[in-house]
Amino acid sequence: MGDGATPDPAPEAPAAVTVTGPVTGGVELANAALQDLDAAGYVEEEYFIEGDATSYAMVGEPTPDGVWEAEEDDTAPYRTRIIVRRPADPDDFSGTVVVEWLNVSAGRDADPDWGYLHPELIREGHAWVGVSAQSVGVVGGDAVLEGIALEGGLAGSDPDRYGTLTHPGDRYAFDIFTQAGAALLNSDGPDPLGELEPTSVIAAGESQSAFFLTTYVNAVQLLAGLYDGFLVHSRGAGAPELSGARLGEGTLTDAVQIRTDLDEPVLIFETETDLTELGYFVARQDDTDSVRVWEVAGTAHADAYLLEDVYGVPAEADVASILDCAAPLNDGPQHEVLQAGFHHLVDWIAGGTPPPESPRLDVSDGDPPVIDRDELGLALGGIRTPPVDVPVATLSGDPVEGGAEFCFLFGSTVPFDEATLAELYPTHADYVAAFEAAADEAVAAGFLLRVDADAMVAEAEAADIGR
Repeated sequence: MGDGATPDPAPEAPAAVTVTGPVTGGVELANAALQDLDAAGYVEEEYFIEGDATSYAMVGEPTPDGVWEAEEDDTAPYRTRIIVRRPADPDDFSGTVVVEWLNVSAGRDADPDWGYLHPELIREGHAWVGVSAQSVGVVGGDAVLEGIALEGGLAGSDPDRYGTLTHPGDRYAFDIFTQAGAALLNSDGPDPLGELEPTSVIAAGESQSAFFLTTYVNAVQLLAGLYDGFLVHSRGAGAPELSGARLGEGTLTDAVQIRTDLDEPVLIFETETDLTELGYFVARQDDTDSVRVWEVAGTAHADAYLLEDVYGVPAEADVASILDCAAPLNDGPQHEVLQAGFHHLVDWIAGGTPPPESPRLDVSDGDPPVIDRDELGLALGGIRTPPVDVPVATLSGDPVEGGAEFCFLFGSTVPFDEATLAELYPTHADYVAAFEAAADEAVAAGFLLRVDADAMVAEAEAADIGR
């Protein structure tokens, strides 16, 4: 309601986007889901979208509060792809579509938010769409993380399937991402969602994609008006220029907040690593009617769960050795808390209550800032969960010296020795009782969903702690 008395006019349908597909041929669908979607009642298809993308230019100087003004600049043709994972039966569809800005830090597309969120998406019947929004993923280029880049991007790696794709550069990525969302609402060609009728379209992005979404929210959303809400997952302090220059090549300001004057809700989700190594600490902002910030103790920017569910590394593998990292990777509660946060975001967008306010992590200013820790090495403050408050290991987002360069993103998990465990939990019943109480507290606070808390408790009951 615009004035509390009369309804706002219905938004205009977006212009139709040219869609072709489902795409077949070539070697295979790049970034196919690792999960058994058939068993979950889901289908996975790939489509191409194409048209003329618009670039944007800043009007005036950018400000740290994120209240930016942009204007349309020029246009260029593009052709990229989207991946759709949706319920096969329209009756199972919730109405919510998550559109993920695929991450290209490794020089190829990756879908980390699908990896972290897919249990919640599937059990609720949400649809998910991954967008190859940036040029590196489509036609190749320099990678932030070296070593596993896909030479030539999709077009070069599998020309029989993707050889017709083209990308004019990341200054156009923002509008390409808008058009990908618009294609789900009004397509010139096949409907990527089949018979599904979306009621809300939520943008999501993790890490580098979260940086780009920060710029999108601050500069483009007012012009595009396409997305109904945003999950900005693990961003740092800055934001890319509208030219599409990556962080380190050019940023608009050193500390950029998310603007708070939009109607569309934004959930910012931050791990320990994000506050310190990625610098988010200097861009911290208070909660408002349109923005919530969650800071989660015991988590790292990337973790063992991500590698298992996005990159398919076997759970029993020594992942740290495979990656040449000096310590076991963080195995903290990121995905469980993120699923709770997303659950709240969906409800918030539908007119429900905002997510609960998160306690902030205790951080001492420095270069980089330092997370304050207890005698066991666990973070103080922030969102608390059973693995942090009833610990069997030190879960940290801090970097560990040694190993490959990118290992600083993965934090660490350092199990307690037997003497420490015996002192903390004299019996198995003591451990399980404390764990159950912490799980109930996290559920009551809104930071864990009951289904995930129950799964955590089942693992605790099966553990050898105190036996």
